[in-house]
Amino acid sequence: MDSKKPKASKTKGVSNKKKPAVSSKKKSSTKISSDKKVKTSKSKKPVSAKKAVPVKKKDETFELSGVSDIRRSFHKNEEPLYFISATNFNLLGADEWIKGFKFICHIECFDGLHPNVFSPKTEIPHDDFEGIEDINNYLLQHPEVQDYLKTRSVDGRAGKAMFLMFNEKTEELAKKLGLEIMFPKAEMRTFLDNKVNTNRIAEKAGVACVPYVLTKVDNYEHLREVSKHLGNELVIQTPFGDSGHTTFFISNEEEYQKNAEEIEKEEEVKVMKRIRCRGSAIEACVTRHGTIVAPLMTELVGFKELTPYEGGWCGNEIYPNAFTPELREKAIEYTQLFGNQLREEGYKGYFELDFLIDQDNGEIYLGELNPRVTGASSITNHAVFALADAPLFVFHILEWMDIDYELDIEAINNRWARQENIDGWSQLIIKHTEDTIEYVTKAPSSGIYRMYDTGHIQFDRMDTHRRAVENENEAFFLRISRKGDYLYEGADMGILVSRGRMMTDDFRLNNRAKHWIKAIRGQYASEMVEDKKKPKLSGTLTK
Repeated sequence: MDSKKPKASKTKGVSNKKKPAVSSKKKSSTKISSDKKVKTSKSKKPVSAKKAVPVKKKDETFELSGVSDIRRSFHKNEEPLYFISATNFNLLGADEWIKGFKFICHIECFDGLHPNVFSPKTEIPHDDFEGIEDINNYLLQHPEVQDYLKTRSVDGRAGKAMFLMFNEKTEELAKKLGLEIMFPKAEMRTFLDNKVNTNRIAEKAGVACVPYVLTKVDNYEHLREVSKHLGNELVIQTPFGDSGHTTFFISNEEEYQKNAEEIEKEEEVKVMKRIRCRGSAIEACVTRHGTIVAPLMTELVGFKELTPYEGGWCGNEIYPNAFTPELREKAIEYTQLFGNQLREEGYKGYFELDFLIDQDNGEIYLGELNPRVTGASSITNHAVFALADAPLFVFHILEWMDIDYELDIEAINNRWARQENIDGWSQLIIKHTEDTIEYVTKAPSSGIYRMYDTGHIQFDRMDTHRRAVENENEAFFLRISRKGDYLYEGADMGILVSRGRMMTDDFRLNNRAKHWIKAIRGQYASEMVEDKKKPKLSGTLTK
């Protein structure tokens, strides 16, 4: 990765407003050490997961024993289960694994053709959306959604729901509707999502971070004083932000002054040494039996063809031999250590870690934590390793079901770490990159597209996720911006997923990627709008 484009987050709220961190004094589960020293693990082998198996009486057996029982249980599921979000992108295909699993979405990506997506047909009055949380709260208050939940209730139970993003208001609305949220409390998620707190958890877990200092910054002179041991090239991150919006690269006072107001208003920021790095991501799930870890994948960051943000996440790749065995083992080890520490903090379920790989010394460092499903989840949950056992989201949901089960975490992690169990996939997050407001007059349908030797593409067939892609001449496109929508700088247009790679070995977009990006953009038509104000909603809807 180019040194001017260090790895930045893909998973923060779409609003750039600061969110209050949860006080670490409220609960013992969120007490974090203030020691700033970075600890690293000496172990050369992946950490064995501790088995916190539920206590059973001698004459009792587990209701589910192993992966095959778990799969069978979900195919027979009677509990209403939902993913509620702006789109169904993050958990594409979940309905094929779990009976009764439905998506409730604000954006209808499939024009009514997806059998398990429900989207309100009418729009009710609402305040401007500033984040995905606002969209979800709108959905929970929509009469059509409320009626839909009632028609699917079982014995008076509304069921359980997953959200990409939610807040305390979401929790109140869900409780009123009788919905159980299948994630730890919003208070805990907000605390963990804070970049400053993430580093402190990493310290406790023994996971290495890029050399850094956590501090209040008063002015440029103060910044140089507190960070003099980090060198002249710095990266500053505020506690919350989205896809590069609040990651600042500072090498002189002029660069600092451009962002001084945002930096100085924070009570504490993370100041890091700037390294020449490659971004990577790994997803995992904290269970009662230990932490299940998926393979490490590469990230696409800051490509101007895809995103207007220099440090913005814009895709992923997963393929065999993407990393050396040593890097893969270290990433798995760190992820298990971090997951086990999250369990100590009181967290359970799905999470993702961003890792930074130093191109100068080969070291791997923790970048960020995302305590949720993410934009990388679609890649994780449809690769061969997941299909051979069960997707990671299945184990997440299992933790929130009232079912006793046993599971050999070590065996799963060993299988998932084998390179022969990984096939090659890429996804591109295509945004509107111009600083304009445009009205969409034509938009492509979601489904499978075929590219011809001429570089032109054609809609081939309707499908609901990427597994239907047969070769590298095909790709699945999930449309987000529809006819009648407005495009603004950073607006998501859609996601393109294909077999094979979209980057070269030196981590630049390859020709195939450029052809696909140009071809998909060519499927859109829009008109410039002069008097339309930019929406308050900014950043990505896909995380």
